[in-house]
Amino acid sequence: MSNTLPDAVQSCSVSDPPCAAIELIIKPREHDIGGLVVRRALPTAKRKTVGPWIFFDHMGPARFSAGQGINVRPHPHIGIATVTYLFAGEILHRDSIGSLQPIRPGDINLMVTGSGMVHSERERPEVTAVEHELHGLQLWLVLPEADEQVAPAFHHYPSRDIPAVDIEGVTIRVMMGSAFGVTSPVRVFSETLYVEAHLKAGQSLTLPETGERAVYVASGALQAGGTALPLHSMAIFSSAPDIVVTATEDARIALIGGEPLGRRFIEWNFVSSRRERIEQAKQAWREGQFAKVVGDEDEFIPLP
Repeated sequence: MSNTLPDAVQSCSVSDPPCAAIELIIKPREHDIGGLVVRRALPTAKRKTVGPWIFFDHMGPARFSAGQGINVRPHPHIGIATVTYLFAGEILHRDSIGSLQPIRPGDINLMVTGSGMVHSERERPEVTAVEHELHGLQLWLVLPEADEQVAPAFHHYPSRDIPAVDIEGVTIRVMMGSAFGVTSPVRVFSETLYVEAHLKAGQSLTLPETGERAVYVASGALQAGGTALPLHSMAIFSSAPDIVVTATEDARIALIGGEPLGRRFIEWNFVSSRRERIEQAKQAWREGQFAKVVGDEDEFIPLP
């Protein structure tokens, strides 16, 4: 997804009494982009990254009438891998290396932009012809400095390939990295964790340990050590062991984390450890030097 939301300081608050293991609770600002509500949890003024994760958007849920839907024109990225995961609906991915892939619920799309890649996110005519829903998450993963300029690549992992486990009645999918005794096949470039869990009211889950970690409440509500974690909040946790979250109502959560990779600069859709690389990318986009999206060559999003 293109970074089209206006820059804004996110609203952050910590519940009382605080859980000592929680460093920050982020309540994303909401923006409506053409009937699709987007909540951006990362980056914020108080926290730019969690491990290697620099961008976290929650899209929807949205219900579109026939003839409507998302229509994100071609736009570029550098220095990151985008990770798209849908709860409901479908997005049609096209990119400048020739990939054409519908993204459906449970699948993971990993687009490694490296030295530069352009993609579009639209919906197939068969989808927009009827009333339909869209709901999901899109994240950006910064690449280690040694990999920031790798050749662009695209990887699609169907839902059936993502490992799932049951931990005392809690259904868990390990989307990226290793946790709860299983390892995802999704490619990673550094220590990375991305987990989805469904908890029924009253169920608890002990968080896996990693360098940095955060939990986002996509639906329902949690608590940790007496601190309430309401719907659409993201809690940044410390490295303390044996942190337990408990659902106060049926909840769907996303856990992200991993080892931090150092400072990154971000401007529009460009991320890099070097400011000058971002300036180069901006100039290249202005001058039409990026490769075009195969099959979607006519439109593009201008540099803001």
